Amino acid sequence: MKNNVARTGFASIFAAALRVSMAATAQAQRGSCSVAGAAGTYGTSDSGTVIGTGPRSAISLVTLDGEGNIKGKVTASLNGSVSNTTLSGTYSVNPDCTGTTSFGEYDSSGNLLITATLALVWDADMRELRFLFVSAAQPDGTALTTVINGDARKR
Repeated sequence: MKNNVARTGFASIFAAALRVSMAATAQAQRGSCSVAGAAGTYGTSDSGTVIGTGPRSAISLVTLDGEGNIKGKVTASLNGSVSNTTLSGTYSVNPDCTGTTSFGEYDSSGNLLITATLALVWDADMRELRFLFVSAAQPDGTALTTVINGDARKR
């Protein structure tokens, strides 16, 4: 009788430990982010202010290629003036689902309008992205002070 109780208890403890181990492994895999996992096309929107210039609001369709490159089309309103531009640059992703992107934004003639660096955070199994502009500069290097954040969702 004692052996049956001991065997049953051991089997229950083993099964519980196995379930906990499998759940932890699944959670770790879900929480691990990568450049390849970020790959896809995202619809984005952002809003905020360029200090000294005025309010900004924008929408874009950007593609992350899985090799660390980003490109896209942007429609933005800056202090009431609407423009259509393109962007291209690079991005990085950390295993904790944070990252950065740096890109240039260009007018229809290919002239550089601005360079920017953004802080990134992915969630929802890398289907959603939050971002914050951390620096921006004009082509001559003049820094712009921004308070702009946004969201993106993978299509």
